[in-house]
Amino acid sequence: MEYRAWKKQNGAGESIRTSLLGYGCMRFPTTPEGAIDEPRAEALLNAARDAGVNYFDTAYPYHGGQSEPFVGRVIAKWPRESFYLATKMPLWQCGSLEEAQHIFEEQLRRLGVEYIDFYLLHSLHAARYDRAREMGIVDWLWEQKKLGRIRSFGFSCHDNAAGLEHILRDQPWDFCQLQYNYLDTDDRAEEISGDRGYQLTEELNIPLIIMEPIKGGTLANLPPEAEAPLRALRPETSDASWALRWVGSHRNVHVILSGMSAEDQLTDNLATFARFEPLTAAETAAVEQTAAFLHSRIKIGCTGCRYCMPCPMGVDIPDNFSIWNKLGMFGQPEAIKHQWEARFPDAEKASHCVRCGKCEAACPQHLPIRNALAQLQQELNQL
Repeated sequence: MEYRAWKKQNGAGESIRTSLLGYGCMRFPTTPEGAIDEPRAEALLNAARDAGVNYFDTAYPYHGGQSEPFVGRVIAKWPRESFYLATKMPLWQCGSLEEAQHIFEEQLRRLGVEYIDFYLLHSLHAARYDRAREMGIVDWLWEQKKLGRIRSFGFSCHDNAAGLEHILRDQPWDFCQLQYNYLDTDDRAEEISGDRGYQLTEELNIPLIIMEPIKGGTLANLPPEAEAPLRALRPETSDASWALRWVGSHRNVHVILSGMSAEDQLTDNLATFARFEPLTAAETAAVEQTAAFLHSRIKIGCTGCRYCMPCPMGVDIPDNFSIWNKLGMFGQPEAIKHQWEARFPDAEKASHCVRCGKCEAACPQHLPIRNALAQLQQELNQL
């Protein structure tokens, strides 16, 4: 197993040595009823730990609130010093400092621990962070660190590079967690800080944990034309391994989270990290070729800035474009059809557009939104 050493924070404290592969506890296998398949999920966690994984990441809302209690039951059987535990404060549920304090105490009880190794403010953007700071939540959590109930304090971020920089510079963070993969490098997207976000963590010397390295699984199942440059160099390796190696080749990355929901995913990831190899120059060029091909198949250059919202008719314009772009880049018509028909609210679909033009007047990129909505509705209905 590949490990990454952390510099001692402020010259003090215990040294930290995390496995580069971290286990994300958001996508455990489930029963037909939707509950965590506990015997199977526990076997996965034990197999990961036995292979050297020592970083386990959960959160208050995962699996409808059942991830923390389940993880707590599993780790109760392990020596406490043998793993690092991460969980997160759901600030969108906190209307006051007292509510945040209640959630924090509940998390300790759920997890059955006296301290949390890595504690995060969950899913920050600049406005959410400012509100939490004004309520006193940020200062109170620093106090919990002084008391030893938190060992390292940081945050996960879903904001652009400017929003991330605002948060990064405001506190002496121990670490931060970002979405980063070889497809999401452009910092123009509203909820992704991209290459600029990574560079900021290097400039400020803040250790980085990566989420969504395989972009929710989409980079694990590439169209044949997209994976051709990769297959030419390593025909035997998985698409997922390329995405993970690309992220792990960045020197400030200390943990790469993967939400492994099946045994074959764990086996493949363990093979990637057992003898981790950073990308060579030729391999980096091949990944860039793959990314360029996928980007060339984007249907519309929407960055998700949401300046077009709200739509008077209730259409969620950026979410419509997001699913359409996935169809263009990755194909996978059956998966897209299921998402469109079973998981996308009818009231928010493009079919409700009345072509009023309000969205196009507000779009900073001057995209032909009305015509695009009509086209995507037609294409997705034909799946």
